Amino acid sequence: MDHTPFVRWAAKHPFTLNSKVRKFMCRVLAYIGPELPLESLLLEPENSLINQSLDPELHPLLQLAGWGFGAWSAHLLKPDEPFLYHRPMGAFYDDNAQGIIPSLQASTMLAHVRAAAYTSRTVLADENCHPFSFNETPWIIAQNGALPNWRILQRELLPHCEDRYLEQMRGTTDTEFLYVLLLSLLEGNSDADVQKAFEELLKVILQAMKKLDLLALTKLKIALVAPNRIIGVNFGADHAGETKPKGDWKELRKAGPETDDYDLSMLLEPMYLLMGQNFENYAKSYKVDTAPEDEATSAIFASEPLTEDRDAWLEIKFNEMVALERKGGKIIKKVSKLNV
Repeated sequence: MDHTPFVRWAAKHPFTLNSKVRKFMCRVLAYIGPELPLESLLLEPENSLINQSLDPELHPLLQLAGWGFGAWSAHLLKPDEPFLYHRPMGAFYDDNAQGIIPSLQASTMLAHVRAAAYTSRTVLADENCHPFSFNETPWIIAQNGALPNWRILQRELLPHCEDRYLEQMRGTTDTEFLYVLLLSLLEGNSDADVQKAFEELLKVILQAMKKLDLLALTKLKIALVAPNRIIGVNFGADHAGETKPKGDWKELRKAGPETDDYDLSMLLEPMYLLMGQNFENYAKSYKVDTAPEDEATSAIFASEPLTEDRDAWLEIKFNEMVALERKGGKIIKKVSKLNV
């Protein structure tokens, strides 16, 4: 295996592997639009998801804990089910990627690279790689966030969970447990139903934290995806359990790692949305042609802007939910404030 990419990264970030890190930056990328080769989304762009795991621009931490994607395509033998791929290793080391991805295309996709602590307690396994997918639901999930002390919080949260989802848990991550809890709270699949479930999710989490005296910064930046739909949520609570914390995330970031202000900046940072037309005309890039919102034919929801033209990206601010749906070849968008 060619180790050149790792050597190149290590030369640029010589101290990262030995530093103490409390907060990590997973990465999320979701797409809906015309059928596209998956390599256009995952491999070819200079700032592709796989390249971000090796050489990230905004959050320079090496991401070795795994990666994966789920994709729907009319060309699959089971077009109503997501094609799922997971591998518990750095995406840039995955020797299967170049063999599998160029053979696939998708009209809906959710991909994720996993960041985790570099300790013996971190379980590297397929079962812990996002996105997660269960039976009896059209939704798959991935997140860039964390639910602290989630194993202990289960004492209070398990009564809210349905057995049909609990019995499908296979891994040891907070995201998979959040998936169980969210699906259990979901009363339907409309945008309003999903928003209500997310709002209830945070309420029961905070209730459990307060009862067990475990209040901690809780970052929930989640992508929930079903065929031709993306729900992107950016919310959570600060160190004191406040769901409407104040502060400029860019100014807070200046405090530097290992500070409460830095952690708060990670909570308040936006998620990002790009909408437009003719994505397929821009080889090896995430660019699109700008178009009036009601004429957009494709959309990308991501944890960070993926093009140099950052003005083209709409910010999904803290405490917001964006609902995207592709109907008749066009993207319908709704951004709403979460009531928590």
